[in-house]
Amino acid sequence: MTTSTMRALVLETHQGPFKLTDIAKPPAGPGQVLVRIMASGVNPLDTKIRSGNAAHARHPLPAVLGMDLAGTIEAVGAGVTAFKVGDDVYGLAGGVGGLQGSLAEYAAVDARLLAKKPHNLTMREAAALPLSVITAWEGLVDRANVQPGQTVLVHGGAGGVGHVVVQLAVAKGAEVFATGTAAQKEVIEGYGAVAIDYEKNGPEDYVALHTGGQGFDVVYDTVGGPVLDASFGVVRMYGGHVVSCLGWGTHTLAPLSFRAGTYSGVFTLIPMITGQGRAHHGRILGEAAALAEAGKLMPRLDPHRFGFGTAGEAHALVASGRAAGKIVIDIQALDSGRA
Repeated sequence: MTTSTMRALVLETHQGPFKLTDIAKPPAGPGQVLVRIMASGVNPLDTKIRSGNAAHARHPLPAVLGMDLAGTIEAVGAGVTAFKVGDDVYGLAGGVGGLQGSLAEYAAVDARLLAKKPHNLTMREAAALPLSVITAWEGLVDRANVQPGQTVLVHGGAGGVGHVVVQLAVAKGAEVFATGTAAQKEVIEGYGAVAIDYEKNGPEDYVALHTGGQGFDVVYDTVGGPVLDASFGVVRMYGGHVVSCLGWGTHTLAPLSFRAGTYSGVFTLIPMITGQGRAHHGRILGEAAALAEAGKLMPRLDPHRFGFGTAGEAHALVASGRAAGKIVIDIQALDSGRA
């Protein structure tokens, strides 16, 4: 039996609670598909949007939050040829710029933002990937054009974006190093990077130890602030490249200029906010799916389970910084091998 409504978590005021509400089920318009959402990934940015502390990622209220999703296509709008009813998909599809988010049973999504879900990943695993993998790809591949044999340093190698950057760099044939704490060493090395304990080793130490003092070909900063400043001094002379997904502060470029290096910033939300470049996001997710199916990409999931009734707790855990991997909220009954 079809229904014209669906359940969704609606945020009415910043810093307010989620309200479980019946709202209109959207139709699949031209160029869109209607996705029955199975799982919704939670990012630190989602918690900032909820609190009203994300000026770069505004979302008018009342609204349904949630950027990452995985689910199954229930209807296909006019002009869509890449997908059919029954396809399992994943994507970075809403929760910003007025686009309905994934904390709902269904969403009408621009088909260009989606790709078919990796067949070897569960819905939960797939929902953990989109924002992280697109951010990682745009920096490492699109901006830095990483090549086999290059040395890559990832700041925050056990983090939500960082552990994906590590895996992409390894898959591209680079020699990968990643900073973290001593407690994160096993996680970092499990993804194929050499772990650097930043609490014990300063930039001069690890540049000397791992590059003979020459510096790294590519540095991907996922931390920002002083870590980005330090990144400018650890790239190699003539052609070293620094990428950051948190380059929002004021920084002195002199150390990078004196090394004849270059810098790129990554702002993953542009296609959702402006409508430009959406097909590229879909292509990245397609490439990422192929890597996942080849056993070269796997998200790190926190073991806690959350649903509609505990979404606030999920947000609180992410905001606390104590999650042991990506937090994913179960939206529908996860059955038929799609959990």
